[in-house]
Amino acid sequence: MAYHITGALGYQDIAETSTTQKHPLGTLVMATDPVYGDGEFIYLKGLAATAIGDLVCYDAKDGITVRAVAATKGPAAIAMSANVANQYGWYARHAANIPVSCAAAAAVDVDLYTTATAGAVDDAVVANSGISGLVLNTAAGGAALADARVSYPTVGGF
Repeated sequence: MAYHITGALGYQDIAETSTTQKHPLGTLVMATDPVYGDGEFIYLKGLAATAIGDLVCYDAKDGITVRAVAATKGPAAIAMSANVANQYGWYARHAANIPVSCAAAAAVDVDLYTTATAGAVDDAVVANSGISGLVLNTAAGGAALADARVSYPTVGGF
């Protein structure tokens, strides 16, 4: 992905992860990619094992993330880098086309759920683990990335 932040200079690149906090946590920016289009991103603190495309829940007050698993609750976003523990990076909150981690095969335009696989989504129903604001644009053929529409997602009925 080659996202470029629009309307501002001096920001950490969307696909970059940094050991130094370069912006206030919770900072919002708009960016565009020649393939994926436009999106809105939030700057947050990473955690261990985060990979590109992982769905995370975050605390809007302190900018801390947790990889979403079954029964996780809260506002959510998708990691744009392998933003691991004690690093900082961008997460997608709103976009027409963003790669998201899938735990297994999943269909287009159906309800999605968190799973036992941290950060990955699936269309298999898991009680109290529904995701609103996230729908696949392309079917997932198995544990891989699939393109999705994201619109201020939340997890677990938050």
